[in-house]
Order: sequence, then structure tokens, then C-alpha cells
Amino acid sequence: MSAQQVAPDPIAEIAASPSGPQIGAFFDLDGTLVDGFTATAHAADRIRRRQARIGEVLGVMEASVRYRLGRMQFERLLTRAAGYLRGESLVELDVLGERLFVERVASRVFPAMHEIVVAHQRRGHTVVLSSSALTIHAEPVARFLGIDHVLCNRFELDDVGLLTGRIARPVIWGRRKSSAVQAFCETNDVDLKRSYFYADGDEDAALMVLVGHPRPVNPRPRLAAIATEHGWPVLRVAGSPRRRRSLRRLVGYD
Repeated sequence: MSAQQVAPDPIAEIAASPSGPQIGAFFDLDGTLVDGFTATAHAADRIRRRQARIGEVLGVMEASVRYRLGRMQFERLLTRAAGYLRGESLVELDVLGERLFVERVASRVFPAMHEIVVAHQRRGHTVVLSSSALTIHAEPVARFLGIDHVLCNRFELDDVGLLTGRIARPVIWGRRKSSAVQAFCETNDVDLKRSYFYADGDEDAALMVLVGHPRPVNPRPRLAAIATEHGWPVLRVAGSPRRRRSLRRLVGYD
């Protein structure tokens, strides 16, 4: 196995690339554009406001651990989390999502990735945020970065705009994210073989192998190994200095 290839100056590379909307630039969200997980800001807000009962807190923590250990599918994790929001207004959640972005997420956007997004926009590329996150977490980031196209998961709503506690199907993750991007390319005349994909997750390998310019960003172990195997250039980006991870950090007290 060869050594991992470090990406050259990405801004210079993009500046020298062909221009035009037929070239796509697809960006994952958590761990790629943003340092960490955007959903934690919402979870922390519910805890601080005492909207989350102890059963919800423990349930989400258990589900997260089970998912990280490979004992729970992502779809089940997302559905379980959405279940706790049943009956809430999507309009109010969108307002909350924008406020939490300004207060807690904007400072976690990787500066280097922001520059890469701008570089693609300057070339007239079709820039897309493609994530397994929910709209309340993904769309504020997209607006901040000036990204017009968002492919992500959405809450299922009843007739009056309240959450049913379920996620709209199909749930976008792994191969389904890849399928969503391929469908987007067909609809919008984007050439996937000339496009870029920036992501950090092991599950994103399904799309990495299809694009012309795969760009793992701070990749997790399995994606890092696949990148080495395929000779994909890897981007290493840094955000603000990490604070210690603790329950106090989760609820926003340090």
C-alpha cells in the first residue's frame, strides 16, 4: 500500500480548472465544512432549556454510542432523534436553527473549506451541500456560504406543518446520498466525472469512487485507507482550537 497522497494547494488547483456549471462541487457538512456535528447545538439547546427529558438525553446518547460501535443503522439513529420532536412546528425549528447557527455553529466553519467553496463559486461551478444532516442544521450553513443547492434529510410533516416524528423517505446516507447526487447531476446537466466531492465519512466512499476529483477531508480511518489505496489526495484542515469534550461542553457551559 502506498503512502497517503497530500493534496496540492486546492485553491490554485480550482483556479486552474475549467469553468462552468457543468462541473459540480459537492460538500459534506459535519466534519467537512463544519468542525464537529451541527446537531449537537440543537441537542444542547434543548437540554439548557429543559425541553429534553432525561429519557431523551439518555436515549440519544445510547443511540449515538450504538451507532459509533456499528450496532445501529444511521437511519434508525436519525428516526429516533426525530421522534423526540414530534408535534413541533418546522417554521419555529427553522428559526431556532438559524439562531443556533449564528450563536454556536458559524465559528466552527473551517476557514480553509470556506475558501474552497468560494474558489468553486468563482469558477462558476455548481456548488452543492450534500449531507445526511437535517434541513434545520444544513440550510443555515448553506445560506452562510452562499450555496444554493442542498441535498439533505427532511422531516416528515403533517397537513399543518407539524413534525410527525418521522424522516421523509428515502433517508439520505451512504449509497442513498450517492444516488441523490447522481439524480441531481442528471437533472441539472452536471458531469459527475468532472466534479469534486469533499467529505470525511467512511460511508462517503460510495460517492468518492464516482466523481472525477474525490477529495477526502480529515478522513475517518476507513476512508483514509481507501484514499491511500486509490491515490486520492487528502485535505487536512484545522478549525479553532478544540475545547475539551465534556457534558458541560455539550450543554454550552464551557
